[in-house]
Amino acid sequence: MTYIYLGITLYIFVLVILNLLEEKEFFSQLNAALVLIPLILRLFMIK
Repeated sequence: MTYIYLGITLYIFVLVILNLLEEKEFFSQLNAALVLIPLILRLFMIK
């Protein structure tokens, strides 16, 4: 069950990274970077 959770989190993480790289506006990039912080913590299983 944990592997499914990590897989879903990794998938969302990759999508946010792709969005971060293709976005041109600075504040949209900043918003995506802020979304990445909890996703990184979830991937390392830090809650």
